Amino acid sequence: MRISRPEPGVFLIELENEAELDREERAHLAMGGLLLPGVDALPALTRVEVILRLVGGGELRLAAQVVATLPGALALQIDGDPAAHLAALRTPSGGAAGDEPDEAVRQSLWERLRNLTPPQKVLLAPKADRVTRALLVQESDPQVLFALLKNPRLSIDEVVRVAKSSFLSFQAAELILKTSPWFSNLDVRLALIQNAKTPLPFALRILPTLPDHEIRAIAKGAATSMALKQAALRKLHGG
Repeated sequence: MRISRPEPGVFLIELENEAELDREERAHLAMGGLLLPGVDALPALTRVEVILRLVGGGELRLAAQVVATLPGALALQIDGDPAAHLAALRTPSGGAAGDEPDEAVRQSLWERLRNLTPPQKVLLAPKADRVTRALLVQESDPQVLFALLKNPRLSIDEVVRVAKSSFLSFQAAELILKTSPWFSNLDVRLALIQNAKTPLPFALRILPTLPDHEIRAIAKGAATSMALKQAALRKLHGG
């Protein structure tokens, strides 16, 4: 790895080959970090730019922040989605950060995500872009789904997908219920109440907020439990 300073506040990091990129990915890049040995110290929280260049591959210009000055090295946290950055670097001519990936990049993202450990996916989820989130929401790890709900860019349709997941956890269901913009959406409430993984007390809280035709559907057999069906019948009969 060669490091230079082509202009103030900018670090150029050149990686000689895929093997070197793989080493950096395992050590730092998969977690959205980068360790720069032999560079001058900078105060924590200093904003810088990083040009990542893979010889024969892609090149990205990314924003980053100093998180620590270590003995003989500078630790950076790179903005954006690490999986997308790594996929773009492995694609000749790269592409600007944030561009919509083509099918080849999507496939590369999928392969990279498959190789991440569960803790790495949990760390990635809160800052993942939409393409990466579409892959992470298919995960069978409840902790990854819970971490996705902490992503500030999450849309209502993505919340619905989490709410429908057969791997929904108590914590994820509770967070959805406590987040007013999500709970106020009928599709989100229906996804939760129709999910057998939603705890019964939560489902009973949702029931009175539904339109009558949805309550009738639950009473007629769409309920995920007998207790919920009985509650729907009582609601219909004024109980």
